[in-house]
Amino acid sequence: MENHYLPTSLGMYLNYLIVGMSIIILPQNMDVLARQWQTTLGGVAVVISAVGLGRMLVSLASGILSDRLGRRLFILLGAGLLIVFFGGALVCHSLTGAIILATLLGVGGASLDAGTYPALMEMFPDHQSTANVTLKAFTSIGQFTLPLIISLLVARHWWYGWSFLLCLGILIGDTLFLWRFSRFPAKSTRKTTAAVGPQPTVGKLWVDGTLFAVFAYAANGVFLLASIWLTKYGQDVVGLSDGSARALISDYSVGSLTCVFLTIWLAHRGVRDIQFLIVYTVMSFSSLLVLYLFPTPVISTLMAFVIGFSAAGGVVQIGLTVMASFFPNGKGTVTGIVTTAASVASFTVNLIAGALATNLANVMLLDVGLAFMGVIAATLITVRYHKLFGPVTVRTVVSK
Repeated sequence: MENHYLPTSLGMYLNYLIVGMSIIILPQNMDVLARQWQTTLGGVAVVISAVGLGRMLVSLASGILSDRLGRRLFILLGAGLLIVFFGGALVCHSLTGAIILATLLGVGGASLDAGTYPALMEMFPDHQSTANVTLKAFTSIGQFTLPLIISLLVARHWWYGWSFLLCLGILIGDTLFLWRFSRFPAKSTRKTTAAVGPQPTVGKLWVDGTLFAVFAYAANGVFLLASIWLTKYGQDVVGLSDGSARALISDYSVGSLTCVFLTIWLAHRGVRDIQFLIVYTVMSFSSLLVLYLFPTPVISTLMAFVIGFSAAGGVVQIGLTVMASFFPNGKGTVTGIVTTAASVASFTVNLIAGALATNLANVMLLDVGLAFMGVIAATLITVRYHKLFGPVTVRTVVSK
């Protein structure tokens, strides 16, 4: 890794610590926000779906423009919009205003993705998958930490807004650092890197692009439904106490972090990205199915860990890295395609879940169906990978 990019990469990773918190900060505060916005839990679900709408509107364009205008612009834009969301949510008292803020959060997240993923792949070309999966580690740390903070606030009867202010403070400091001190590969360097060496486009856009889009839709839908509804599922279906139900998200996040570190360790020992892809999607489907069929306290705790491991441990980031191998000369555009599909999932899946929220078992069944879709897509991607790149074996890694 090029050491002069490490400070910048750490700043980008810190952004994703807050992204992890932003994913679950609305569902973790559902009841109090419903009262503040003068709506119901279904209304909060609509607000959450607006995050996906914001992402959906700009993801593809952001990815394409990132290839042309550079990564720094979109990273700073994304962080700025997240600052607007966290600050605005504290003073918003209407459902309409909350939807607008959530849409801006989605636009900000898409902008961050469009700048961050390609930048990391360009900064660390020999460790692209590791660099992207590490983003997931920071996202998972955020998801693990926030429920603990909120549980403390609830137990002490403190104001819920302290969790928003914490995110706001970290974001402002990190954005100022990236604005003043960040370093990125120059556009000319990126073009030169793309031109040197055997990097032809080997995939067919309408075949492989569609498969990766379906995979991203399913994988992101599984991840979002689990992270958003697992706490409520634990309370209403499993029958857990408030504290125990919130702990499911922490178990889920521990599973995610465990997967990140295991994936990095195995990748450095020769296991290929495409091999992770199929194994993790099958694990995700199996664990969700078990949780749906056997909603007991012990099973829910174990499966929360496995779901976090398989669905939230970097499988979307691995899929993005695999797709970049099919289309190596347009990493921003590839990111845009994947994040657009993920954004469509974020919007539509949350709307469907909101309609099913009167019976949370049905929400979990929806998650099972999405996981099965992901298994089918990952299987077809693996077939295409074998056809284009030949048989896949574990690489022999020689320690120096």
